[in-house]
Amino acid sequence: MAQIGKASSKRGKPSYVMSIIGVTLVLFLLGIVGWLVINANKLGDYIKGNVEVRAFLRGDLNAKDSTVLMQQIASKPYVREVKYVNKEAAKEMYLAGEGETARKSWDVVLDANPLPNAVYFYVKNEYVQIDSLQKIEQDLKQNDYVSEVKYPEAVVSNLNENIRKISLGLLIVALIIAVSVIFLIDNTIRLAMFSNRFLIKTMQMVGATRQFISRPLTIRAIINGAISAAIAIVLIYILISVAEGFVPWLKVVRSSGTLFLLFFILFIIGISITFFSTYRSVSKYQRMKLDELY
Repeated sequence: MAQIGKASSKRGKPSYVMSIIGVTLVLFLLGIVGWLVINANKLGDYIKGNVEVRAFLRGDLNAKDSTVLMQQIASKPYVREVKYVNKEAAKEMYLAGEGETARKSWDVVLDANPLPNAVYFYVKNEYVQIDSLQKIEQDLKQNDYVSEVKYPEAVVSNLNENIRKISLGLLIVALIIAVSVIFLIDNTIRLAMFSNRFLIKTMQMVGATRQFISRPLTIRAIINGAISAAIAIVLIYILISVAEGFVPWLKVVRSSGTLFLLFFILFIIGISITFFSTYRSVSKYQRMKLDELY
């Protein structure tokens, strides 16, 4: 009899392990998609922040006027960071990009340095638009000392459109997965509670109140949701760390605050859905008649 009672007790327990595994997997999937959405936007901001505009100066500009001009450009509202590049610095930058062959042939082919002095600057993210950069070019060319203005027009023209498409696509996927996660977790919890339906009904028949029956199950659901979210967060963090090891720019665009917010949201989702699903399932079995449980 004792063995039968013990076996019956085991059958009466909901499958908490499978429930935790199921919730962990769907939260992990949702977290990965959320991380991709965040990185798409961060990568866009990172690329925008590295769009460089080069204002080339006329050859007859002396050092004093060059300093004044650089200060004028630095005071523009669209400038984020500025630096002055003289002819020699421009030569070294050019040769560093072309390789040793170009360095050897430079002095043989050229008698003088043909590269102009220039002011290089990065524009603020909100100005990384073709129309904004065209206005910046016109503004700089009003200065007689500026001979030419260059910026990566092809990159900028495609950048914003591609970022918008990627972000929109990932957002749609995230919403679809979020809805799927709710249904999957709900079904997982309902299956776990299904194995406990007779225990719930038995307690109700011997006079236990609904609150007395549901309290331990909902508390356990909150604990399971927290465990599932914690495991999912740890797995996501490990995956992010591994990915950053293979793709260095991921570490550059990482925002600890945004990542913490993502983990916090996953934690709240894990607890909330498991709690409400458990409470709803318990209430459902309490309302059902004994014959309906079979």
